[in-house]
Amino acid sequence: MTATGPRNGTDDVDVVALGESMVTFLPSRPGRLADVPSFTRAIGGAESNVVCMLAAAGHSARWVSRVGADGFGDHLVETIGAYGVDVTSVARDPDRPTGIYFRTAGDRATDAHEVAYYRAGSAASAMAAGTVETAALRACRVLHLSGITAALSADCLGLLRELTAPRPGRPLVSFDVNFRPGLWRDAQGPRVLLDLARGADLVFVGEDEAEAAWGTTGGPGAIRSLLPEPAVLVVKQGAEGATVFHPGGSTSVPALRVDVVAPVGAGDAFAAGFLSATLRGLPVRDRLRHGHLMAAAALTVPGDLAVPAARDHADRLAALDEAAWGRLRLGPGWTRTAEGAEKEVRTP
Repeated sequence: MTATGPRNGTDDVDVVALGESMVTFLPSRPGRLADVPSFTRAIGGAESNVVCMLAAAGHSARWVSRVGADGFGDHLVETIGAYGVDVTSVARDPDRPTGIYFRTAGDRATDAHEVAYYRAGSAASAMAAGTVETAALRACRVLHLSGITAALSADCLGLLRELTAPRPGRPLVSFDVNFRPGLWRDAQGPRVLLDLARGADLVFVGEDEAEAAWGTTGGPGAIRSLLPEPAVLVVKQGAEGATVFHPGGSTSVPALRVDVVAPVGAGDAFAAGFLSATLRGLPVRDRLRHGHLMAAAALTVPGDLAVPAARDHADRLAALDEAAWGRLRLGPGWTRTAEGAEKEVRTP
């Protein structure tokens, strides 16, 4: 499946992402939030992470959202724009603040950490058909959405339902389930996410989160049985790799061996890599491999965002034979030098 969505005007871009980004405060040292004396400022947002990495990989990308008319909103817009992302459709709200959160230095992937969110009533929670530029959302080849947005407010959920509803000429709709139990105020979250996923063309979901949300225990095949509607379903299987179901059948690619610096941002990076390869019309196997490579870029840096490898460098690695792919091991700095990565391929 190739993203060949409508080209309706001169403002069309490859990918548009809708979602909340927040200013993140990272601890200066390990310990409880109560004990950490100072924090370093960064940004966090699943959807903006995806378009930042896509822009860094050479694609045209736009982020649509709402932020407060405050310094934190300025920081988000300036930082995301610096990646080459079009931020002209980000609205400023004079009455609601930009969301922020603090987290400890633990492992977010295994919940061995503390997170304190200050996002209730944020500017982004007021996203609705009447408060965002819906034309900017549709002027693209791929529209990328996330289940996080659906949990922010009734208005946000209504907007996602509208965007995932069948509509002639809509762009390819990509949906990352991103089930976050703490964001849902009632037990309807899993059902809501299932309905939204069924309206998308391309869906990303982790095998573990599918079990947590929907009780699926039969592996990728059971998830496909639950979600037969999307033309493409990508099931992320952690250290095992990933499986994609597509009109031609199914394809699996094992994960890479990675010297992990921080286990954050890998899911968003995987989606960016897969979408990048989809936009380029690459074979299904290579779409998964580019997902793994982009995830490896995120895993080998301290924060959520990483500069991906140059396109020709990533293409060379994605084209490796099965044995060489299996020997590949990537560590910090691998994206900056093709020679370093190729040395890893030759290492027994």
